[in-house]
Amino acid sequence: MTVDEGYYVKSVEKAFAILGAFTPDVPEHTVSTAAAAAGTSRAAARRFLLTLRDLGYLGFDGTAFRLAPRTLDVAAAYLAHLSLPQVAEQHLKQLSAELGETTSLCILDGTDVVYVSRITSLRLLRVAVNVGTRFPAWATSMGRVLLAQLPAEELETYFADVRLQQYTRSTVSSVAELREEVLLAGIRGWSKVTDELEDGLRGVAVPVRGADGTVVAAANVSLQLHSSDGVETTVLPLLRAAADRISRDLGSRGGPA
Repeated sequence: MTVDEGYYVKSVEKAFAILGAFTPDVPEHTVSTAAAAAGTSRAAARRFLLTLRDLGYLGFDGTAFRLAPRTLDVAAAYLAHLSLPQVAEQHLKQLSAELGETTSLCILDGTDVVYVSRITSLRLLRVAVNVGTRFPAWATSMGRVLLAQLPAEELETYFADVRLQQYTRSTVSSVAELREEVLLAGIRGWSKVTDELEDGLRGVAVPVRGADGTVVAAANVSLQLHSSDGVETTVLPLLRAAADRISRDLGSRGGPA
């Protein structure tokens, strides 16, 4: 990233690096582990951690630091002014009730998909997912739908830079295979992923369009009760109908903020 040194504040960068070290997989840190994760010295990490604790963004139990509820304030302020999750929620709830499955809405953020709305069914999922959870776009049905909508030059850059990881035996193993999957998602207007991110994790997704007709998100159904083989007749029609309703409501409200 190129920055103008006239305004750039390195201490802000370091503070957010410390906050970014706390993830769903690593929810707590000591001074030493936070320093290593943020790429800073132990002395600097200690100052940032204690400052963030005093400001209410971190908790400390005498041994380790972890995120405090106040960190939700920033995300809540963002989501409060984003009409997309608000518009989608009622339709995702209806879809979840119709299918008895968990439904979600994701956006593309860089190389990841980010969950901005999620309605969980009573059936327990193997992977804990909440609003704000990120997954690599290439490994998800939502991501492939969203990648398929990128301009050709941008998509080629993505393929050139992407680094695949073999999560399971079913995970796409090459960029060529991924390219085919993304192309197919663009042609048919939906994508299905089975056991690629984790064994037993299956899902199908379709695009959601904003007021100007461009794709702004992907609606998804996590397939727990329904067979992935029959998804085109059992799940896809209802999912597409829900995505169409979300798209129409976005149009009437002027699209996402």
